[in-house]
This record gives sequence, structure tokens and C-alpha cells, in this order.
Amino acid sequence: MKSKLKKVSLILTLLASSIVLAQAEKPWDNGRLKVSDNNRYLVFENGKPFFWLGNTSWLMPERLNRDDVEFYLTTEKANGYNVEQVQVLCATPTYNIYGMAGNSHDFNFEKESTPGVYGYWEHLDYIVEFAASQGIYIAMDIIWGSQLGNMDVKKAANLGKFMGERYAKHPNIIWMIGGDIMGDKKPEVWDAMAKAIKRADKNHLMSFHPRGRTTSAWWYNDCEWLDFNMFQSGHRRYGQRNGDGDYTIKDDTEEDNWRYVDMSLPERAGTEKIGHYGLSANAKTKPCIDAEPSYEDIPQGLHDNSQPRWQDYDVRRYAYWAVFAGCFGHTYGHNSIMQFMRPGIAASFFAEKPWWDALKDPGYKQMKYLKALMTSLPFTEGDNDQSVITSKNGEKYDRIIATRGNDYILAYNYTGKPMTIDLSKISGTTKNVWLMNPRNGNLNYTGEYSDKTKTFTFTEQGTTGQDIVVIIIDSSKTYLSKEQQNVVK
Repeated sequence: MKSKLKKVSLILTLLASSIVLAQAEKPWDNGRLKVSDNNRYLVFENGKPFFWLGNTSWLMPERLNRDDVEFYLTTEKANGYNVEQVQVLCATPTYNIYGMAGNSHDFNFEKESTPGVYGYWEHLDYIVEFAASQGIYIAMDIIWGSQLGNMDVKKAANLGKFMGERYAKHPNIIWMIGGDIMGDKKPEVWDAMAKAIKRADKNHLMSFHPRGRTTSAWWYNDCEWLDFNMFQSGHRRYGQRNGDGDYTIKDDTEEDNWRYVDMSLPERAGTEKIGHYGLSANAKTKPCIDAEPSYEDIPQGLHDNSQPRWQDYDVRRYAYWAVFAGCFGHTYGHNSIMQFMRPGIAASFFAEKPWWDALKDPGYKQMKYLKALMTSLPFTEGDNDQSVITSKNGEKYDRIIATRGNDYILAYNYTGKPMTIDLSKISGTTKNVWLMNPRNGNLNYTGEYSDKTKTFTFTEQGTTGQDIVVIIIDSSKTYLSKEQQNVVK
């Protein structure tokens, strides 16, 4: 009997220890998120880097019940996602899956909850808390830009105060102001909302989500409440203007999301402006991210179902281009997931498959390889450096994007064109080289080299879906092993 009791006691002790261990493995155990000292990345208070791998989960509060939330967020965690971009309010009023309203036309939140009733805000609380249990941040877009006509400064301040006070205590909150809108539309409303949140919550980071083909840096870079910039590279292919008049970017550059990194950073943007839009060279440098690139399985240009749909190789290109150009992370999107499409719901943008089937799509599953690659290196010490590419670079799809740290170089080649890289740009008398397949994360160690430059040629050239990542590391470093077969260990 005593032996059985000892076994039971041992099992309970191990179980308790595993629970404590699981609780201790949350990201915010490293402290709150803050901007790095070089103003380019996000790190925790203890200095540990944070790589943002987000998903556009816009309609989660409206479309998912509690069981759905649990299934979705556990699947997100398993695939490496650590930030969910969520619309809190996208209509007036906004109703959730249970038919409960979150806001009224007067935006008075004094009676936002009824005792004993599982209302709109209780469901959002549940989403936030379950996400926290999975180590996932909720990037809350307070109210979508389409509702700006229903807002004024007083309502915005009420909403900001309510949100800040309700969610300041949660460790996994990131604030998003705006929502697919130009930053010069009623800026006093966004400013009032942001400042009201910050008065109630001084611990969580904040940004502004802008309209397609724009960056928040053009309007809010110098605002004290904006901690990092977001840009939305959008959903159009090269040359697809759709009748736009006052265009915010150069013609025929729609897919070049790496250009938005340049436009968001003063040291690269200079004083050049496109129309009314541009960033002053003496502006403060802040981290930036592509918070809404082209979605997997959405028509190019959004509004015409006869157009081709963006595929996994497209979303990979957007991700690697953005990060290697200097973003601190990346946000993925899928047509069905962002709206949580299911049978019986009227689809936007011609979505066809249920959201749970979209979780099996290749682009969705491939984002974790980028995150694993970056977090295996001291990526917060690095930055985009196109000078490492000594061969003639290409335009559009032939553009090779490279990033470099003190002891590593990464180059993303979308079309497999031959390229020459200057290995002397990093430390070490010899360098180890790997080729990574971004479709499955597989690594191929090619050897150790002492050459000043190395030319890479690939079997597949100009072939869609045959992109490649070249990894070059000072041979004295052990970030990757020669025997390692996959970037996900």
C-alpha cells in the first residue's frame, strides 16, 4: 500500500512540476515587449529577441465560438504563430457568434457587461485569456477604419479608455489603432483614442494599421504613442492600379513590399516623396512590419473572381522579402482564415473553403520555417545589406534580397537566377554555406569556403515555386550544424 501511495505521490509531483514548467514558458516571462536599443526590432525586457509571426484573424470574436477558438489557437501555436491580429469592433453595433453586441451608437461603455450574461466582452476576454495560455499575443485593432464616420473625439476617447482599462492587466496585448485607412482621415480621432489607451495602459506596445500601399510612418511616426510602424503592402499585382488616381507608390511596384520597409525608415527614405506621401530624413527610426500582405487564396486585386489567386509561393516571397529587407517579423494572411469562412456564411472576396481546411494550405504551414531560421541567428543585430550581392541584381521577381549580421548572410532568391555573394562582408576566415528550401525547411549543407566571393547557380531557374534561401555563417559559429537536416529542430 505504501509503495502504491509513493507512486501516486511521485506522479502527482511530476504532474505539478510539468504544469509549473508549462506556465513558466510563456514569452512574457522574459518581461514586457519593448523596442530594441537600435530602434529596429522588438525585444523583451531581459533582452531576448521577439520574432513576430502573425496571422490576420480579423473576425475571430464575431465568427468563432469557444470550442472554435481553442481549436484555432492551438493549431496556430503548433504552426509557430505567436500574434493574432483581431478586429475588436468592425460595425456599429458589432455582434459576436453568440448574438451579443459590443458597442452602441453612442459608444458609452458604462454598462458594457451584465452580471451572469456571457456577452461580447466576456467572449473577447476568453479569446485573450486562451491565447495567453498558448503563449500568443492578441494585436487588438480597436475599431476598423470603415467606422470612422461614426466616431468623434469624445467617442474615441471613451472607447480608448474602456479598452485600456479592461485589458491593461493582460500580458499578451498589442494595440492597433486605425484599420485599413489612410492616416490623414480624422487624425484627431485616432490620436484621442491612442492617448486614452496609453493613459490607462503604459505597458503594451501600440501601432497604426494603414490602408493598402501605405505606411503608418507617413502620418504618425513622430507620435509618442506609436511604438512601431505598420505598412500594408496589399493585394495587387504589378501594374494593377484599378483606376486609382492619387497613387501612393511608384507605378508598377505593387508587389515590391521590400520598398515599404525603405519608405518606413528615415535613413533609407531620405526626402523623396511620392505625391503627398513621404517620410522626412530627420524623423526618428522605429521598427516596422508588413501587417497585411497579399493573402493566400485571394484573387489578385481582391474584387474580380476571374483573376488568378495568390498562392503559397507568393506569400513566401512577401514574407522573406519583408524580413530580409529589415522588418522585425511578418504577418501572414489567408482569404478564408481572416474572415473564418464556413458554409452558411456569405463570403467576402470569393472565399470558398472553410477556415479549418485553410489551415492545411501550404503557405500557412510554411511560415514557421522563416521564423525558425531567423530565431536560430542573432537577427536583431542584423539589417538589410544589398551590397553583399556583387552580381547584377534583377527587378520584380528577379530581385534578390539579402540581410547580414556580423557573422551571417541570408539571401532570398525567388526565381533561382545565378548570383554572386561577397563572403568577406562577415567575420571568419572560412564560411559554412547551406541552401534552405523554404517550402519544407530542409537544409542542404554545401561546404566550407575561404573564397572572398562565391557564385551560386541553381538547377531550377525562372521557375515559379522553386525559391531558395542561401545561408552563409562564419564557420566558428554554431548557429546551425553541418548535420542538421531541417531548420525546425
